[in-house]
Amino acid sequence: MKILTNICSDNLIESTQFYVNLLGLKIKYDSDWYVQLCSPEDSDIEYGIIQRKHALVPESFQQLPNGMYVTFVVSDVDTVYRKAIELGLPIVQEPKNEFYGQRRFLTKDPSGCLIDVSSPF
Repeated sequence: MKILTNICSDNLIESTQFYVNLLGLKIKYDSDWYVQLCSPEDSDIEYGIIQRKHALVPESFQQLPNGMYVTFVVSDVDTVYRKAIELGLPIVQEPKNEFYGQRRFLTKDPSGCLIDVSSPF
């Protein structure tokens, strides 16, 4: 089994650049309606971005994300946080050590998806 997360976007280019610039994800496939990104360390770990209004997305699911977030585990959350600041990204929560053994910060991607960037501490 393989699990692939796909998010919807109103602007594929802006959303793609968010993940490439902030997290260093690589572009594996690129079209005018769908972009598939992957981890730079393991190309089998994939993350897709689909045009929100595309026919493959049921109309009832073409709204902004709500009630979910995506977590990216990185080796050094503080380095990624500094990069987020340099890129002028919206910070929902500054880096903080959590009770479950992770240090994390929260940001929001251009599509409105809440993004959790964390590292074990």
